Amino acid sequence: MVDARAAFLSSGAYAPLAEAVAEVGSAPGLIIDAGAGPGYYLSRVLDDAPDAVGLALDVSAIALRRAARAHARLGAAVWNLWEPWPVADGVASVVLDVFSPRNAAEFHRVLAPGGKLVVASPLPGHLAELGDLVLAVDARKEERLEAALGGLFVRESGVEVVRTQAFSAAQVRDVVAMGPAGFHLDRDGRRERLEAAAGRDVTLAVSVSAWRKRDDGP
Repeated sequence: MVDARAAFLSSGAYAPLAEAVAEVGSAPGLIIDAGAGPGYYLSRVLDDAPDAVGLALDVSAIALRRAARAHARLGAAVWNLWEPWPVADGVASVVLDVFSPRNAAEFHRVLAPGGKLVVASPLPGHLAELGDLVLAVDARKEERLEAALGGLFVRESGVEVVRTQAFSAAQVRDVVAMGPAGFHLDRDGRRERLEAAAGRDVTLAVSVSAWRKRDDGP
């Protein structure tokens, strides 16, 4: 899964998303990426933030070995995001959360006063052309996001990154293999449908939102 994720991201298929995250998330100071994987988004943000350093957190040691090499100003720590983070109170200027679990209490604790949380989450229609080869997007995802974060954060801005582009055979294979559906390709003719999807137009539809920390807590 890590190899597939790294290969897919390096293909540039999600470059518009990385640019949107960097535009919102670049700031001086400490930038933490919660669920950083191989460090693709954090390294892109650091490229636009010369006075920042990054910390990649993820449960996968294999992914973080890649993240630690992704940028000269990036460090990495293997960590379960649902546990208290190995980070002091109020030291981060930005926390990134791209398709990852959302521990709102830890986001709030580690951010400095006025700190910013940047969340990227899939919209309905994201990768829809691939059907059940990938996980379906919950139509109430934005509603649940507001419920999870609204007590500790105020939404300041948001942008929708929506593009349709042809995916090569390698991109289709990798975007499926980097998720849990990649383990079930021998069921229900999925492998044949995977092969048939090569060259098909596929939709990237992601919401990137910026949330300001409530300094008065919940």
